[in-house]
Amino acid sequence: MRHRGAPEEPPQPQPSFPHRKKKRKRRATATATVGSTSVSFETSHTDAPDQLNTHIHDAAVACEQSKATAAGDGFRFGELRQRSVNGRDSFVDLAVTAVGDGYVTETVESLELKRVLGNDSIPKRLPVSSFLEKVLHGNSVWSTTTVGDEKGRERVYDTIFRLPWRCELLIDVGFFVCFNSFLSLLTIMPTRIVMTIWRLLKTRKFKRPSTIELSDFGCFLIMICGVIVLQQIDISLIYHMIRGQETIKLYVIYNMLEIFDKLCQNFIGDVLPMLFHSAEEFARCPLETESMKFWIWRFISDQVLAVVASIVHSFILLVQAITLSACIVSHYNALPALLVSNNFSEIKSYVFKGYSKDNVHSMVYSDSIERFHISAFVLFVLAQNILEAEGPWFGSFISNILLVYLFEMAIDVIKHSFIAKFNNISPVAYSEFLEVLCKQTLHMQTEDAKKKLTFVPLAPACVVIRVLAPVYAASLPYNPLPWRLFWILLFSAITYIMLTSLKVLIGMVLQKHARWIPKKVEDKLVSLQRRFLWGGGPDINRIAWIKWDIVCRPKEKGGLGMKDIDTFNLALLGKWR
Repeated sequence: MRHRGAPEEPPQPQPSFPHRKKKRKRRATATATVGSTSVSFETSHTDAPDQLNTHIHDAAVACEQSKATAAGDGFRFGELRQRSVNGRDSFVDLAVTAVGDGYVTETVESLELKRVLGNDSIPKRLPVSSFLEKVLHGNSVWSTTTVGDEKGRERVYDTIFRLPWRCELLIDVGFFVCFNSFLSLLTIMPTRIVMTIWRLLKTRKFKRPSTIELSDFGCFLIMICGVIVLQQIDISLIYHMIRGQETIKLYVIYNMLEIFDKLCQNFIGDVLPMLFHSAEEFARCPLETESMKFWIWRFISDQVLAVVASIVHSFILLVQAITLSACIVSHYNALPALLVSNNFSEIKSYVFKGYSKDNVHSMVYSDSIERFHISAFVLFVLAQNILEAEGPWFGSFISNILLVYLFEMAIDVIKHSFIAKFNNISPVAYSEFLEVLCKQTLHMQTEDAKKKLTFVPLAPACVVIRVLAPVYAASLPYNPLPWRLFWILLFSAITYIMLTSLKVLIGMVLQKHARWIPKKVEDKLVSLQRRFLWGGGPDINRIAWIKWDIVCRPKEKGGLGMKDIDTFNLALLGKWR
């Protein structure tokens, strides 16, 4: 074998085959290309495997010699192949690959396919005979499907039955957590501000505000600035501008506003903690120092940034509510088209992507916040109908609102069911998310702060106050100023009492639900203990002859010394906290 640019070498001795028949011809070609990535050796024969290995060895030796002579020129050697046909007419592909200073022999196993392709003994059947054979003995879809197993059955049941109700329960609990935070902003924060002002007027001594007081004043200033700016916006003008657009434009506007809503919600979720941090450092900083001036300016700059971000977010939510209102009352029934296009585009953008468990956790919280924003939009539509609607409007309003909520619930369930299916997330994960949310409701520390539901109710509060203010103003009597002020105070007091009562009720329900999950686990453990004590096994039910409280007493007091799980759990919680 001779290579280009290499010295001539004596020819390699060829092995002799005395037992080969005369009628069979032998063809051997050996090529070695220098400067390319492969050296190939092909032969076709019907001799024994030992002879085949001899040819492979000779080709490998030639490859090594050529590599040694051409090493100075930087040539690369790749793959050396040999193809043989044995006595059974079946093909075997062998490859010799130069790797480093040696070579590796590889075998490509495609025997079955090549045997079928090269076998001339396969009977040729008529199409009708083949069709009848498939009808009598075959299956119509087994060629394109596989036989299922119990794991596949569990995936189907998880997608249809187990995951939807867990997902909807988690979103609903997140919605009420957001609603509770919204009511706290409208009830607890004004009460604390009034108490601070009353204490200042009573003592007539200026006391340095604490971190909580600074945070309350900052949030109150943000809300007041947002309401004042939104009062200058002409809702009627924006409404008629949006209503004059076509359905496709309404869809584009609503989706654009929804995207900006999520971006602003994420941004202000970072700005407000920054403001609280500045308030904390400002409250701790010693007086008459350089750091005092620094933290004063830092607090002012963070306050301005939070006010601007909240105003922008409030304006986006207001325009989004106006767009939904225009779709509901439009004469060409644009609401179903908007809901279908918007929700199915959401499915397309979320379902066919890979997500981790933490990403799905954040997505559920985002759906809870979106559900609360939709409720604020519904309140806006209700207020607009109270002020401007003529004729019977309540029936159509209820039907449209139910349509909005049903579409939202169905799309969230479908989206999370198939996201969990495609990413192999079990329904138990949603129960774990609910447990984390219950810990947040009980003000318990979680392992990761990123798993908490982050919701800033400042922008929705500005929109709700802006919307409800004209409704209250229309209900006030046109009397002298003192009487008008009396009615304003009366309506404000009634509204405050109603919101406070609702806040207390929702807080109690959330606390009860958050404690219900540990209580359920505790009852299950106690049930296992009772069955083991009286029945001798976890699956045997028998009569309990003694009260469980007596069983849990110490042995000195006539009990068996069993630990009361509830008391033991409270003791451990007190120790860890």
